[in-house]
Amino acid sequence: MKKTIAAAVIAAFLPAAASHAATLNFPSDAPIASITIPDDWGPKETESGIDATSGDSAIYISIDIADGETTDKVVEDAVAFLEKNGVKIDASTQKESSEKLNGMDMTNLDWSGSDNDGDVSIGLSFLSPKEGKLLVITYWGTKGMQEQHGPELQAIITSLKAAE
Repeated sequence: MKKTIAAAVIAAFLPAAASHAATLNFPSDAPIASITIPDDWGPKETESGIDATSGDSAIYISIDIADGETTDKVVEDAVAFLEKNGVKIDASTQKESSEKLNGMDMTNLDWSGSDNDGDVSIGLSFLSPKEGKLLVITYWGTKGMQEQHGPELQAIITSLKAAE
């Protein structure tokens, strides 16, 4: 009985995102990668990958799959999507960084900018889950709100792995 009560108490204090998140393998017909995104972000498979938006619409993230022939098109589509949604990138703020994520080399391009609601952070990241394939991560987040989603974002990004 004590174990049941302890388990119930522990479960009551776990973050909702931790208990309601799905691991998505994408594309579903021939997975290249997987990622875990909280259900309340509304993750969904798209024509070229997956996307999700935080419940308060402060953060948008997408991950598209490209290959040697489609990389330029995927990047152009990501930029066009941002422009269509009123995002203006301040090119003078560009920062570039590199890191490793779950054994994959990742290059990040980050900018400041604005959208219809104010100041935003914008990012494009590139990593290869396997030879001949590239993942393009598009990030768009409202400044001042994105910090509230820091732990969720960290969990989402660190869950990104090459499919086995």
